[in-house]
Amino acid sequence: MEAFDRYFTALRGKRIAVLGLGVSNRPLVRLLLCYGCQVTGRDRTAREKLPPEVLDLEAQGCRLVLGDDYLKDLTEDVIFRTPGLHPDTPALARAREGGAEVTSEMAAFFALCPCPIIGVTGSDGKTTTTTLIAEMLRAAGKTVWLGGNIGTPLLDKCPQMGPSDLAVVELSSFQLLDMKASPHIAVVTNLAPNHLDIHKDMAEYVEAKKNLFRFQTRDDLLILNADNAITAGFTGSGRTLFFSRKGPVNGAWSDGAFLRRPDRTVVARSDILLPGEHNVENYLAALLAAGEYVPDEAVRQVARTFPGVEHRIELVRTKDGVRYYNDSIASSPTRTMAALASFPEKVLLIAGGYDKHIPYDPLGPAICQKVKKLFLGGATGPKIRQAVESCPEYAPGEPEIYDCSDFFAAVRAAAAAAEPGDVVLMSPASAAFDQFANFAVRGAAYKKLVGEL
Repeated sequence: MEAFDRYFTALRGKRIAVLGLGVSNRPLVRLLLCYGCQVTGRDRTAREKLPPEVLDLEAQGCRLVLGDDYLKDLTEDVIFRTPGLHPDTPALARAREGGAEVTSEMAAFFALCPCPIIGVTGSDGKTTTTTLIAEMLRAAGKTVWLGGNIGTPLLDKCPQMGPSDLAVVELSSFQLLDMKASPHIAVVTNLAPNHLDIHKDMAEYVEAKKNLFRFQTRDDLLILNADNAITAGFTGSGRTLFFSRKGPVNGAWSDGAFLRRPDRTVVARSDILLPGEHNVENYLAALLAAGEYVPDEAVRQVARTFPGVEHRIELVRTKDGVRYYNDSIASSPTRTMAALASFPEKVLLIAGGYDKHIPYDPLGPAICQKVKKLFLGGATGPKIRQAVESCPEYAPGEPEIYDCSDFFAAVRAAAAAAEPGDVVLMSPASAAFDQFANFAVRGAAYKKLVGEL
């Protein structure tokens, strides 16, 4: 608590800018105002589209700069960057040249958190792995603080945390871009091309992910996927444990029937409630991270009872013998490929959305193998069609491909085409931003549509 007070008291005489007034930064603004700081909240959103919570911050004393020119005259002394704004944005570069300190809510949390941090990043599986770690720790009676990119800001919770608690934090590449601290336990689930609409290139994306463990010491632990070509080559400063679905490694692996450590069997594959081999990877990563603090029985308890995280191959309903699944989290080809592999039968796939400028070629063979009818919409619809039609496995009509005007039309078309025994899977392989605020809003819209069928 003393360090927390010192940090925010030291900001009292400085001009503070908070860039982006989304969920993660609003508690930060309230904290700064409580400590008597001079705060300017800057956001691209027009005033008439702001939620009441942000306007309430203005009523409490936060000056607002809104609209397309929200970064104009960025001359504050301390600037808290929103994750979605690249650190090399010209306005931020000029501010740094002028002597401003550019930081973030997450950087402040790492500096002030009084308990060990377990950090998770990767292209796919971050949220499920982060949640599994927290569930395993709770099953063992630990006090756990779960947050970060998973949706819950933790900075304002620091005064409530004790040294024996554990913080489990999901971190995106955007949050990691300018991080200068690493967690006690770092987990990288896997890496594949993603977010290339924001990152300069794949190299920058990978380097951002490396910041999760770049600043670890010899007393820290790094957990890596041995089956992923990129993460298999990473090296850390402390201990490194690998997990694999393909065979024995120094950390944990699956032999098909069991998840094992070098000296023991931890849990039977059949005990894991979550579908899909990609979730075996998530369990392997989680049990290595939680295993520093919990007995194997806690892992087994979670395996038998944990139903999964919303919007991740989530069974929405069964109607007229048709099962409808919501996999809105699938904002990249690799996620959709993992979802398709989770079903023994061929599915009716709804795909397409916002274009993050990532390659779709790897998705083509998976669709030809696992999809009988494909319903496409959004900016990436033509790219997915091309990936399917140009792969050697494609034969005309296998799968049948339908171009739809938008997401809603695709869902309705898939429902109309479905027959008893079919699986309708919404797994877009694309971000949601063409029609929705985020993947969760898209998933909620899908569930509403399916519920109204």
